[in-house]
Amino acid sequence: MRCLLIITLLFIQSADYFVYSRRLLFGRPIDKHGFLGLPRTTLKQSEIESIAKEQWFEQKLDHFDPTNLLTWKQRYFINDDMFNRSNTNSPIFLQLGGEGEASAVWLKEGQIATNYGPHYQALQILLEHRYYGQSRPTQDMSTENLKYLTSEQALQDAANFIEFINEKYGLNKHKWIVFGGSYSGSLAAWFRMKYPHLVAGAIASSAPVQAVLDFEDYLKVVDESLGKKCVREIKSATDDLTELIKSKNNWPVIEKKFKLCTPFNGTNSLDVSNFFGNLAGNFEGVVQYNKDNRAFEGGSSITIDDLCSVMTDLNSNINSTDRLAKVNQILLKSQSQECLEFKYDDYVKKMLVVDFDKTEVPSARQWVYQTCTEFGFYQTSDRNDQPFGHYFPLDFFIKQCIDIYGSEFNKNFLEKSIQFTNNFYGGYNLTVSNVMFINGLIDPWHALGILEDLNPTAKALVMKKTAHCADMYPDSSEDPSELKSTRNVIKQMIGKFIQ
Repeated sequence: MRCLLIITLLFIQSADYFVYSRRLLFGRPIDKHGFLGLPRTTLKQSEIESIAKEQWFEQKLDHFDPTNLLTWKQRYFINDDMFNRSNTNSPIFLQLGGEGEASAVWLKEGQIATNYGPHYQALQILLEHRYYGQSRPTQDMSTENLKYLTSEQALQDAANFIEFINEKYGLNKHKWIVFGGSYSGSLAAWFRMKYPHLVAGAIASSAPVQAVLDFEDYLKVVDESLGKKCVREIKSATDDLTELIKSKNNWPVIEKKFKLCTPFNGTNSLDVSNFFGNLAGNFEGVVQYNKDNRAFEGGSSITIDDLCSVMTDLNSNINSTDRLAKVNQILLKSQSQECLEFKYDDYVKKMLVVDFDKTEVPSARQWVYQTCTEFGFYQTSDRNDQPFGHYFPLDFFIKQCIDIYGSEFNKNFLEKSIQFTNNFYGGYNLTVSNVMFINGLIDPWHALGILEDLNPTAKALVMKKTAHCADMYPDSSEDPSELKSTRNVIKQMIGKFIQ
């Protein structure tokens, strides 16, 4: 699981996974674990499984059609090492899975397992989200089958699961707290809102609660995090590269500089859009996960400072385009990738694979489907004052929905779907109690989160120097003081929720 949600270069956590052109796809790293990357661990897989072996629960396929009696097996993990069953004050902590495969390592290395769980002698459970990982409600990911992939279905999955666990283990007197980061952070907040009789509270980390079609403010936050000097040099490089592309004679040079996997054709507008989106993604991905617990996310330790030091090194005797290419090379090397893929048709072809076991981009088809039917979240280049050019506007993202899922997934459909999502959950104006919203101002996703207290029990905690979901990872000696204090506040708030 990885804390959320660009269309930019893939963050690959293992060389075993196929690398397409983007490290982020609509803001989520394209590996099998999604936005909330796994905590680092020295444990072997067998040791992880001994902590919390995978278990399976008989789940309904369609919670909202009583005539549909089909069921499927949903995966979950339990760690009861610290649980004091005889003490009804010992709570149950449920970590909701998001847009990626769940892993028992969270029940050993995550902040819940190392901090909150031991403190409260809690039973810890991780529930995998339908259609991700091994929780497969249907035989494949055809567009027809993906109609059962919605946040509403996922919330009801969790509700059914809680009732199942309470009955199976006789835990009706113990209180539940739900946790989540990024998309699953939104789920945690929404779950408390929709099912307050089942859980006493929720911790929602980096949770984007407002669905939006054109998330142009994503790049606004990226720019603010990079700083004016760095942004100025990125814009200069983008402008120079734009001029180079106009001449066919420069295409082989661009191919070589940016280590492209295939020949560059400047007349293919979709490939050009992907190419510039990739270059923007080099910066977007680093900003989204800057510094805090990078080692725990399974990614590189590259920071904003590293990239901007390259872009602003005016004494290096290389021009701005070469500096932009150098940044790209750094990112490729950090992920052990030899070249950068950017062909739009290749991307669509791989996204059309509906077999769970044959896809080369685990979880990507599912997550993009959710953006096309519920959330939008398209990090476009539509802002006039951003430095990455205007090559990936809203229409570019809508075209992907149509090319991958069908002509009915057009702009009108997306607008109505997003309107429904905000009406159903409330967007920024959700009405909820006993929820803690945690955000970092470096994280671009904070622009869609709750940054001020909604009421005395729905509190917002904003950290100036942290990025996406940093509070969910294990402690580090390099953690900013505000991150440390935030974890203490979370621990205290959990105590208030279960009183």
